[in-house]
Amino acid sequence: MRGPRFMVTQPPSDGPAFGGSITFSRVVDLSWPIHPGIPRWPGDPSVEFETVADIEEDGYFLRRFSMGEHSGTHLSAPSGFRTGASGHECFSPQDLVRPAIVIDITTQAEADWNYALTMNDILDWESEHGPVPQGCVALLRTGWQVRWSRPVDYLGGPGAGQLHFPGFGLEAAQMLLEGRSVAGLGADTAGVEPGVDTGFSVSRLALENRLIVLENLTNLELLPPTGTLLVVGLVRLEGGSGGPAAVTALVP
Repeated sequence: MRGPRFMVTQPPSDGPAFGGSITFSRVVDLSWPIHPGIPRWPGDPSVEFETVADIEEDGYFLRRFSMGEHSGTHLSAPSGFRTGASGHECFSPQDLVRPAIVIDITTQAEADWNYALTMNDILDWESEHGPVPQGCVALLRTGWQVRWSRPVDYLGGPGAGQLHFPGFGLEAAQMLLEGRSVAGLGADTAGVEPGVDTGFSVSRLALENRLIVLENLTNLELLPPTGTLLVVGLVRLEGGSGGPAAVTALVP
């Protein structure tokens, strides 16, 4: 049975690259639950929860929590790499509803932890699925989510400068962002570029152009190569470098 059908009338000119009706058969959660044991970038704050009210004493349950802005599934912001740049306020609601494609490099990543998506990988994808749609978010499926419960294994090393996980190569990212006019990038790893790229070259390229950068996604294996509609929900931390994101996929 197909899911609900919503009508989008007069889509804004700066909005997503779709219009008309939206039909989907499945809704897939692409975000990880947050708890103290999740993988954290070396040097990032720990994830902490503190009970400040409980039902027996206060009649209700309430916790305080703290975590780094780039822990868990999150959306980065331009201010993370440039003083005075904008935070999440640069992303309008229209920016955060986008078609998505999935590029699968699980086989390459299994053979090479530092694998970087190439331009040939993109051309191979297009030869099978057609041109990369303008305005979409390109999601990179590496299979890394199976390591999530083993933080050191997920990051590929114990400390900064020792990380190993696959991602978008810079030339491939340029091809997608500049040559195909995608709206952003996402990955099921701790960064959109490989862990050995200590200069965060792909993140910088995307964020300098105020494009979407999503990291620590999950469940990408449940999405088709094309046709998904991505909805990014934000905790808008004013003035921050990024923040937690609830990312949902509407699958046709």
